[in-house]
Amino acid sequence: MQDNRPEDQDVLNALPNGAKLSWGLNKPPTRGPKGELSIPKIVEAAIAIADKDGLAAVSMSRVAGSLGFTTMSLYRYISSKDDLLYLMQDAVCNIQIPDVAEESMDWRENLRTFVRACMQVFRDHPWYIDIPIMGIPLAPYNLKVIDWALRSMRQLPLNHFEKMSFILLLSSYSRSGGMLLRDIDRAVEAGSSVASFSGVNYGSALQMLVKPEQYPDLYPVIASGAYTGENEQDNNVGDDFEFGLERILDSIEHYLTIKELNQSGSK
Repeated sequence: MQDNRPEDQDVLNALPNGAKLSWGLNKPPTRGPKGELSIPKIVEAAIAIADKDGLAAVSMSRVAGSLGFTTMSLYRYISSKDDLLYLMQDAVCNIQIPDVAEESMDWRENLRTFVRACMQVFRDHPWYIDIPIMGIPLAPYNLKVIDWALRSMRQLPLNHFEKMSFILLLSSYSRSGGMLLRDIDRAVEAGSSVASFSGVNYGSALQMLVKPEQYPDLYPVIASGAYTGENEQDNNVGDDFEFGLERILDSIEHYLTIKELNQSGSK
């Protein structure tokens, strides 16, 4: 990285320490085992522990032990557990981004792929959602994912604010969907069944308990089997997540149409 002016350095110094570590802005340690330990190795070891035993199992001492070093050795590279968690989050966002030529870019398909990839991160690394959001993405791999979503909208007549607002909408959908799928995965691993989440096993009981005079609008939904995932061939909507995603993409497309009409009418 090129040398910065003093005022530029002040701006970079104001970043959270985890962000500075992710960009390699901190000076490397001058003491400790050279070449045997590094930030990527530490982060990789921490992710392996979190994937296997959950976020609560991650500690500086356990990570150090898994690598065969003392805890103090880790602190020469990463000064706190919070910084380690920050780096872990960014590292798992280093996902394979499709290389699609601009002239053949289908913005809807690209955004579908973006949402599915984000949801998969939450399933592959269930601990990710357990780390609270502390601010806007600042680390390189997080920003690469945002850049990918922006590239998908490159040809759309949207301003920067509109693009970022749609990314927030899609990211929020992928986060909530990913959290639900993560919880289903955990329950199935613990011995539950997928059917218990669809509610199919309880359809008959609900039809007996939910009466139209108490639940006038819920009753017909339960009676149809839609609430418990029965008679899907009759409901004809397909997968819940895909259905919701398509409606979000429809709303973006509708917004584009309305915007184009407004711009045409103002000429």
